[in-house]
Amino acid sequence: MKKLTIIILLFLSSINFAQLKIGYIDSDAIMDQLPDVQDIRQRLDALILEWQSELNKLEREWKTKYDDYEKRKLIMSDQTRLETEQQLVQLENKIAEFRDKKFGANGELFQKQDELMKPVQNKIFNAIKEVAQEEDLDFVFDRSGDIMILYAKDKYDISAKVLNKLKLQ
Repeated sequence: MKKLTIIILLFLSSINFAQLKIGYIDSDAIMDQLPDVQDIRQRLDALILEWQSELNKLEREWKTKYDDYEKRKLIMSDQTRLETEQQLVQLENKIAEFRDKKFGANGELFQKQDELMKPVQNKIFNAIKEVAQEEDLDFVFDRSGDIMILYAKDKYDISAKVLNKLKLQ
């Protein structure tokens, strides 16, 4: 909230004390109350449970093979021990690949979440824009998490001026 106050003060001082109309939303509260979002979360939770179950199965398989290896490694031939160790390493790699493929930064979970949430996010942003225009707001902030401008009137966009200034230098 302290960041929001500072940003508002900067806007007020930089626009010659013009009368600004500022609004904010709590996107977490909005998301928590939308049935579409709750449905998406349930679908994602079901996927997570399914994938976690598969991952647990692979990990149990590795553990069983490892325990068996530990019990028998002293009586194994060098060749058999080496082959078993290679199988364990391959299974470890398979587990790591599965975890990354499903839960990694660009994994299926991230992609599915993005795919399912994109239409809802667009719907929310359109509603924000409509309300901001109806209320004649200059800026709309999101107070959930990091401060983010969700809507701003075009007349406050100085990007072109900054680019021109940079090109002159």
